[in-house]
Amino acid sequence: MSDAKVQKLQLLEQNAQQLLAQRQQFQQSLLEVDSALGELDKTKEAYKIIGNIMVATEKEDLKKDLKQKKETTELRIKTLEKQEEDVKEKAKKLQDEVLKDMESKK
Repeated sequence: MSDAKVQKLQLLEQNAQQLLAQRQQFQQSLLEVDSALGELDKTKEAYKIIGNIMVATEKEDLKKDLKQKKETTELRIKTLEKQEEDVKEKAKKLQDEVLKDMESKK
């Protein structure tokens, strides 16, 4: 059994975990944006946080910004999901190779 293959497999698994963590962060951000959009529909006034201050802003401008952020976040999630699939597929192939190597050495 090749130690290099085992190390590569461990790196792929770590990479998959990192991608999962990133995707979960973006999914949380997406939930926050959806919540903000929902609340924005219920209110007459809109405020935006800029640095350490909150300033009044046009409701439609804020809605446009939030929708753009939502689209960007959804795209990032899809990209991360694709990367996760690719890494898992590579890990599965490598795992099969490692197991095959182990079987042949018995």
